[in-house]
Order: sequence, then structure tokens, then C-alpha cells
Amino acid sequence: MDFRIFTEPQQGATYDDLLAVAKATEDLGFDAFFRSDHFLAMGDGDGLPGPTDAWLTLAGLARETSRIKLGTLVTSATFRHPGLLAIQVAQVSQMSGGRAELGLGAGWFAREHEAYGVPFPAKRFGLLEEQLEIITGLWGTPVGETYSFDGTHYTLTDSPALPKPVGSVPVIVGGNGPKRTPALAARHATEFNAAFPELDALAPTFARVREACEAIGRDADELTYSTALIMCVGANEAEFVERARAIGREPAELREHGIAGTVDEAVDTLGKIAEQGVERVYLQVMDLSDLDHLDLVAREVVSRS
Repeated sequence: MDFRIFTEPQQGATYDDLLAVAKATEDLGFDAFFRSDHFLAMGDGDGLPGPTDAWLTLAGLARETSRIKLGTLVTSATFRHPGLLAIQVAQVSQMSGGRAELGLGAGWFAREHEAYGVPFPAKRFGLLEEQLEIITGLWGTPVGETYSFDGTHYTLTDSPALPKPVGSVPVIVGGNGPKRTPALAARHATEFNAAFPELDALAPTFARVREACEAIGRDADELTYSTALIMCVGANEAEFVERARAIGREPAELREHGIAGTVDEAVDTLGKIAEQGVERVYLQVMDLSDLDHLDLVAREVVSRS
């Protein structure tokens, strides 16, 4: 199983905070550093000092790391025009030597759109479908040829389809929809992500994606099947409870919904989700100042999973 660190900077983080976590991610042997793409704090937090842009952050980290993959879970289709997003991600790919990955979703948080004047249409799945078609189409157009697209939401005419990323950029699609999301992942994704699911719901969710692949003649094993879960682990019960308190969560609730508890409990939960088909897990880290947490998980949990 691959282990990736996933952060939520909109809750309050500077670039330097994220850099420290990314460097720890690399030094401790995790596979990747991912971040959310949001512009407003959720819950009771004030979000100070304010949001950071996901792709600006990843561009900086591209030059300050050397091994880990870098990406979003997930960029909202409402935030950027697909032609410009294709350029941004391709540039981060070049800056990182081919380590950029793109998670793309329809968007859901209306309040952040209101706060920063970003349009938030009621129907967004069509935007996501066309963005995936355009971005992969631009990257896949041979150098020297042009790309055009005439859709309901976007029109591109004779684009030079430049720049190109280094190699192929993995595309992550996720969601809980029973039909449209699995079909979209089957057509465009290299990875399907089930974000914050009920722990016993992973196998049927993945089965729907596999069925969608089979329906279009794609080998379902071409996709990587992943999940994102809150991480809160302690070397003992007291340390776990203290970490839960620090992020404002109840220990019992964390145990029910995440990779949480003592080291032995975390290892046990990872084993159970692996049995359901999880090949990669994004460990959501909420306290970015607690680098000892990452060290504990790398040494005591990942090493046993």
C-alpha cells in the first residue's frame, strides 16, 4: 500500500508550514504530499493567516523537494479554466521533473465561492466532464498538432496544446455517485479515490468503478484504488487522546471514521481497508505543527502495513 500525506491548508497555514510538512513527508519515506484546493476555512476556525493557492504552493514545493509526488485532492472545476489549468499543472510537472498529479472534482463548497466572487453554478458535473476531456486532450495532442473542442461550457479553437508535462500526469477522480462518477473515472482517470467513506463501504464503491471500466472495455486493474481518511495516532492512549483534543475531534468518532487510535489500532484498520481493495491511502493531517505525529506513523504504522 502507498501512503500519502494530505493537508488542509485552508484551516490555517502559511507556505512555510506546508514546506515543513512536505520536507518531513519526503524525509520519512511517504509517497506523496497532497493538499486540498480550498479558499475558506471550514468549521469554527478563523483560517489565519488566510488561504494559499494550491498550484502556486505545489510549484514552490516542486523546487524544494526531490522525490515525493505532488498534487491536489481535489481541484474544483469551478476555480480555473481547463486550458489554463492544463498549463499550470504541466508547468509544475516540468518544475518537479514529472512528479505532479491532478485530482479534479466538481466542487461543493458554495460559501468559498461567495466569499471570493467565484461563480458556483447549480449544475457542475458537466463542467467536470468537459474539463477532464479538455485537459487530457491538450496533454495528449502530439507536438506540432492542434487541439480543438466545442462543448456546452468551453470552446477551444486550434490550440497549440502546449506546454507538455513531463511524461503522463496521473489524473485522480473520486466521489460517491453510483453511476456518473464511476463512468467518468473509467473514461479519464488513472486513479479512483473514495474520500472519507464509511470504512465498510469501500469494496462496493470500488466494484462500481470496476463495472464501469468493464462496460467500456477498459481493464479495471489499470486504475489505482485509493481512499482518504483522517489520521490521528498516538504511541499510547493518552497521546492519542491529546492529539484528538488538539484538532477538536472526539476519540470515539475518529476511531469510527479514520486511521486512529493507538499504533496497533491504526495498523489493524489499514489491514481491514486493504482487504477491501485499497491500494493507496491519503492520510489527512490536521495539525501541521505536529511533525512528531508523522514520524510516529512512518516508524510504527507504515513499517508494519
